[in-house]
Amino acid sequence: MLELVPKLPLYWSFYHLGWPRMLPFSIVVSVSFRCNSKCKTCDVWRKPNDDMSVEEWRKVFSNLGHAPFYLTFTGGEPFLRADMHELVIAGAELCRPGVITIPTNGLLTKRILEQVDQICAAAPFSQIGINLSLDGIGVEHDEIRNVPGNWDRAMESWQGLKDLQTRHDNLVLSVHTVVSKFNSHRIRDIAEGLEVLAPDSYITEVAEERVELDTVGWDITPSPEAYAPIADYLSARARKGGAAEQPDKANKRSLARFTQAFRAQYYQLAKRILQEQRQVIPCQAGWASGHIAPNGDVWACCIRAEPVGSLRETDYDLRPIWLERAGDMRRMRRSIANRECACPMANASYANMLLHPPTVGRVIKDVL
Repeated sequence: MLELVPKLPLYWSFYHLGWPRMLPFSIVVSVSFRCNSKCKTCDVWRKPNDDMSVEEWRKVFSNLGHAPFYLTFTGGEPFLRADMHELVIAGAELCRPGVITIPTNGLLTKRILEQVDQICAAAPFSQIGINLSLDGIGVEHDEIRNVPGNWDRAMESWQGLKDLQTRHDNLVLSVHTVVSKFNSHRIRDIAEGLEVLAPDSYITEVAEERVELDTVGWDITPSPEAYAPIADYLSARARKGGAAEQPDKANKRSLARFTQAFRAQYYQLAKRILQEQRQVIPCQAGWASGHIAPNGDVWACCIRAEPVGSLRETDYDLRPIWLERAGDMRRMRRSIANRECACPMANASYANMLLHPPTVGRVIKDVL
């Protein structure tokens, strides 16, 4: 984290002054739209696939160099790719990120455990965060995910991951819940019921209408009135340390401590965005954070998912797309800077908060 701090003023200047032009420090890599869940909050599994190969991704990572501090490998279900570990290890070796995050539904237990083991061993210089998606407890979770038996298989994966954690100090395990109209009335019970899993952190985000997930027009987002008390509860919980922030764990896994402190701020930010329907703090998508689709299309974010270029047309180099001063990238940045969109999307919110000094001050106060 410390190596990122000196760069933050440069990103602030990039956003406000247009110079120096920087590659994003937070990049989401969608490795495939394929998914073995059929969630009520997502339709990504219906999307056609044109996944880049490991060789193509290796070229992307080589051109990125050490620019990204955060690399998130997502899907679909990322572990449906049999070569997922090769892809992540390539990104780790060529980009040397401080943090690698991989969300999973936990259905492919054997593959998940084998590949996470290999990833952790190959990238001891990175924090490897595995986020297990759990939107309820037991049958409730299965019904939202539309996969009978999902909970039981996820629990098998979780136990295996906990065992792996005894061998890998760089492995951080989190439980992730999508707050939607299907479970918003039960979030407190769900959060407290998941404490038995003893995750390093418990994180949630708001179900949204996303172009990426083909959910535009879906009635899945909790109302501002319903979400407000949830946000207050989750913020208070995060400040206290959450589900399993035992002192020895917190000392070993500082990433989880800072994650929880930022989450406490995120919940309040998300609450205000839903209430006010505007960007509450400047959005850095298109400057400090970005998204690469499975086919190499470049997006500022997954909410709008508007291609501003294709890596397959630039010899897998992000720079001609990201650093251009005209064209689609410039139009996208102007739209975002003019606050023509607003969303509580969690991944981009981290970059937004890191580049918002008042928020950073509150996070430091919470951690100390």
